[in-house]
Amino acid sequence: MSHSNVEDLVASPETPGSKFFAPFAVTAELEAEAAKRLAQFPDNQKRSAVLPLLHYVQHHHGFISAEAIVWVAQRIGIEPIKVAEVVTFYPGFRQSAPGVNHIRVCRTLSCAMGGSYELMEKLCQLTDINRSTSDSHHHPVAVSPCGKFSVEFAECLASCGTAPVCMVNDDFHEAITPDKAQALLDSYSNSTAGH
Repeated sequence: MSHSNVEDLVASPETPGSKFFAPFAVTAELEAEAAKRLAQFPDNQKRSAVLPLLHYVQHHHGFISAEAIVWVAQRIGIEPIKVAEVVTFYPGFRQSAPGVNHIRVCRTLSCAMGGSYELMEKLCQLTDINRSTSDSHHHPVAVSPCGKFSVEFAECLASCGTAPVCMVNDDFHEAITPDKAQALLDSYSNSTAGH
């Protein structure tokens, strides 16, 4: 599969958050990390490194682009379509740039009953996020016009007793009812660095 075919399968549209993330580039640090992760697997099982490599790329670049997919495939020695299948299957992999502060709101039963859908509505209202173009699997992330915030629903964040819960980047927050949404956003409003 050629690079252009991967781009057709994995769209990485520009978002207001794109300006906060450097374009994917192969660096010495990235190559060193890839070598380290690939060394953890026997030669005949290198494809097992696909998830660790994708997680690393997303953590450092914000999302998985078509260029990143091609690079991961080349490092592992498989066709790019195999990597693209992983990216499009797992909703945890983002295919476009999130906001600087990415908010995942739990929507499973306890959190839904505790107000997570209302929390999502309030977060969107306060940040001017329009979720009408996001979908639940391929493009679940919606970004604020300023690029500072993005939201998506998450499945069980494992704190049902303190619902509703959410994560902002890697920070876990419990009992975030809609009336606490502004304070949550305020605590991150000065952040300008990517993930």
